Amino acid sequence: MLKFVAAFAAASLAFAAPAHAAIAVGAKAPLFTTQAAVGGKSFTFTLQNALKKGPVVLYFFPAAFTSGCTIEAHEFAEAADQYKKLGATLIGLTAGNVDRIKEFSVQECRNKFPVGVATPATISGYDVTLPQKTGWTNRTSFVIAKNGTIAYVLSEPSPEGHVSGTMAAVKALAKKG
Repeated sequence: MLKFVAAFAAASLAFAAPAHAAIAVGAKAPLFTTQAAVGGKSFTFTLQNALKKGPVVLYFFPAAFTSGCTIEAHEFAEAADQYKKLGATLIGLTAGNVDRIKEFSVQECRNKFPVGVATPATISGYDVTLPQKTGWTNRTSFVIAKNGTIAYVLSEPSPEGHVSGTMAAVKALAKKG
């Protein structure tokens, strides 16, 4: 029993540890194309095409329909219109529960923005692997400037701060023109 408690405590601490994203501000964002859904309808999302319109808010989350990811999706949905007014494209990517992305795009993203599949290449390129769950992504948000460089990164297990941080970064880019 003591071994179980020690193992559980160690696992809990590891899961609560801050995530790490290798891509630094100023680095070139890896381009990707993926299957996504918005309002329950599937489409192909291409970062390169989205950047032609303006900055991109790209957030990775562990899995659709988990508690923290649902909270985060609701917060991004509430802010979606403001990102749009600032000329930014918003998209969430996950590798967890990808069979439910269409449903998640309707229920939790409230038809406001797309969610897509984080492929192994994209996970590796952005260095957003969730160490505790092979093949899943950690919770990391990026703002990618129109020129394709990373303007902002927040890698934090809690959903708190991801919307406010990315919004501030998008507003700063808008002021630069």
